[in-house]
Amino acid sequence: MVLGAIFLEPETIYELILEPCHFSSKKNQVIFHAMAELRDKAQPIDPVTMLEQLGSQIENIGGMSYLTSLAVSCPTTEHVEDYQRIVLEQYKIRELKRAAAGFLNKGSLEEAENFYQTFISMQGVGRVAEGTKTGVLMDIFDEMYEDRGCLQGIDTGFSTMNRMTGGWNKGDLIILAARPSMGKTAFALNLAINCCKKGGVVDIFSLEMPDKQLVKRILSSLTRIDGAKWRNPYRLFNEDDQNKANMAFDIYHKWNVQIHDQSRQTVSDLRAQIQKTRREFPEGEYLVTIDYLQLIATTGKYDRHDLAIASITKELKQIARQYQVPIILLSQLSRGVEQRMDKRPRMSDLRDSGSIEQDADVIMLLYREEYYDNDSKGNNLIEIDIAKQRNGPVGSVKLFFEKEVGTFVDVMG
Repeated sequence: MVLGAIFLEPETIYELILEPCHFSSKKNQVIFHAMAELRDKAQPIDPVTMLEQLGSQIENIGGMSYLTSLAVSCPTTEHVEDYQRIVLEQYKIRELKRAAAGFLNKGSLEEAENFYQTFISMQGVGRVAEGTKTGVLMDIFDEMYEDRGCLQGIDTGFSTMNRMTGGWNKGDLIILAARPSMGKTAFALNLAINCCKKGGVVDIFSLEMPDKQLVKRILSSLTRIDGAKWRNPYRLFNEDDQNKANMAFDIYHKWNVQIHDQSRQTVSDLRAQIQKTRREFPEGEYLVTIDYLQLIATTGKYDRHDLAIASITKELKQIARQYQVPIILLSQLSRGVEQRMDKRPRMSDLRDSGSIEQDADVIMLLYREEYYDNDSKGNNLIEIDIAKQRNGPVGSVKLFFEKEVGTFVDVMG
């Protein structure tokens, strides 16, 4: 009926979102592919042009008689959207059955992962973006005459960074990269803390550090108690420290923050938790941090590590868009930084894959002069180089980094 509708009114093909693979019959796949090629060449679609386009394939699809039968099969194009919906639904069912059969036959975790990924991908098949040209224009018009403040996204907690970024925008993949021990985990925790202080929701995925260690860092930042004291608080805390800690426990307990510290987490694990949180908080300000990219486990087989990384960043960008959440993804920098006279990092120093640059909406590179020069006079300063920002300016932001308590503050003046 779909193919017959196109023969009846060729312009119908421009309204369809179908692909050849959506058809169950091989010959119908071949026919629709030929129709799409004629469409792309702006040529008419009828049995004669199709015969020429198919060439030697005509015998494989049942000959001219099959084309003719299709051309007279559909009395009206009025219900073509319903026909398309049926084709798409049957395609989804076939793909899910195929993936389920693979799992039932082999019973491996890899096949289970494949079924889950198939299920997720089927959710987006046939989905047409809502909204119209008029709706978009009205949104832009409202922005012209409605003061929505300086922030378009989630408050970073730092005035200088807010001015540069406008906050963390929903759907953005934000890369935070630095050499080890530069302060990227501490900075990511500060961003999470600042979101929680504003009543936001945060998921922290830690693939390297256990949750207790991260919570101690958060409490140290809240109380301004030296992080070294948390190693043995019974012996090192004074009475004032204990009072501050008890107050911080209450604050942290009330926050909507979860730390997921399983060592081997896949993108599917991350997606499942993000979906759960978004379902629980559909309208709230929601931030995700992942520490860090190179430790995310992969289930597929890749010839090279950089291909695996490319797959991960692509999927994380899709998750950010699907669930309308900014994702702050930490990443290591290559050792090439150490070989240069100027130790300030560049985007080319991102480890493993140039796809990181391509998929990221924002790339932030951290640099502390003290890291390389203990005698540096500006040893409390950290430079955050916003090397890429898809929808904003690039440049450097300077913050004070109080290492003992793991806190970042704006540089005033």
